[in-house]
Amino acid sequence: MKIAVFGLGYVGMTTAACLARQGHEVVGVDVSDEKVAIVNAGKSPITEPGLDQLVERAVRKNLLSATKDASGHLDSCTMAIVCVGTPSAPDGSHNMSFIAEVSHQIAELVGPTRATTLTLVFRSTMRPGTIEELVLPIFESALRDRMDLVEVVYNPEFLRESVAIDDFFNPPKIVIGTKDGEKCTALDELNANIAAPVFYTNYRAAEMTKFVDNSFHAVKIAFANEVGRVCDKLGISATTVHKIFVSDTKLNISPYYLRPGGAFGGSCLPKDVRALQHIASDVGAHTWLVDSVLRSNDEHKNFLFENCLKAVPAGGRVLMLGLAFKEDSDDLRESPNIDLARKFLRLHVGLSIYDPHVEPSKLLGQNLGYAFSNLPALRKLLVPKSVAESELFELVIDTRGWAKHMALHARQIIDVNTLS
Repeated sequence: MKIAVFGLGYVGMTTAACLARQGHEVVGVDVSDEKVAIVNAGKSPITEPGLDQLVERAVRKNLLSATKDASGHLDSCTMAIVCVGTPSAPDGSHNMSFIAEVSHQIAELVGPTRATTLTLVFRSTMRPGTIEELVLPIFESALRDRMDLVEVVYNPEFLRESVAIDDFFNPPKIVIGTKDGEKCTALDELNANIAAPVFYTNYRAAEMTKFVDNSFHAVKIAFANEVGRVCDKLGISATTVHKIFVSDTKLNISPYYLRPGGAFGGSCLPKDVRALQHIASDVGAHTWLVDSVLRSNDEHKNFLFENCLKAVPAGGRVLMLGLAFKEDSDDLRESPNIDLARKFLRLHVGLSIYDPHVEPSKLLGQNLGYAFSNLPALRKLLVPKSVAESELFELVIDTRGWAKHMALHARQIIDVNTLS
């Protein structure tokens, strides 16, 4: 089928390339001239393992293209998938302006010449009630008595950066939210070759799913780090405690997100915890643990910084391995490593950073803004591997586990992902 994907960020770009790999004709729609040009040149505007190859192959086969103007494409599309961002607003809620804008855009393009129903799939994380209270009213206002021209579906994504392609084809579950909780034929056809449990539900339950997942992942990381700090204060090996804890797969669930180490960050967990806090406050619920998660995470960032600072004498030099919030990614949004770097720079500690996946000239949009608003001297801080391995540093802060595979010259190496 022909599919339009609105928003060519981390979710949208992966979705578009993977759909093209399945043989669908995909047109990506984005407001950025730069992103559109990069995709049409056969490259990915974001860093994700394997994505460049998928994009190059899809463009070469004429299965993937990009545009700023969807008007010449939407009438021939069977499906449109919305993957635009929902960043944090000042009050902690999600900023829904991009959702509203793209909804208006699509509603205006679904004209009287359309003879078949457009399946409109929203994948962006958004507050329960958004489809019913924001999206549908926009379409009802534009289409009036022709709402039969669109079938609105909420289908949250479960893509983890750095392994997003594998997650697309092997998701933990598929959640499909519809007006009546019944099946969506077009999405069932799209997912026919994907083996995963499928849950059909109403809009609100489907919208809530992503908040629950991401908030629980954040809670698990914060809990593990709190235990790690207690162990550190008591002289107990957090590694040993963790090993015992995760061996209990019957009651303690699984080892994922439950190992004390680095703080959490990225574009999903912090903003979705904030949004769930806002929702809980708005409806009069009391979520004490969730309310404390971000504060606990900030405390853990301070804890890691203080432990690292102890190893740096006056005038000492520090090398940080890894800046993005996750390996094999250039996503710097709310990366705890940026906070760590910023704390060192505030004390005028000589800092160098090695991360081969972060290229300042390739950063775009919110990623670009976040990086340079927090680290204005980013270009000067980044060093190549040759410099990282040839110069002497009093401290190497390893956020990736790379140190064991590098020829470093350091008086001390601290792996922030291992609180032992």
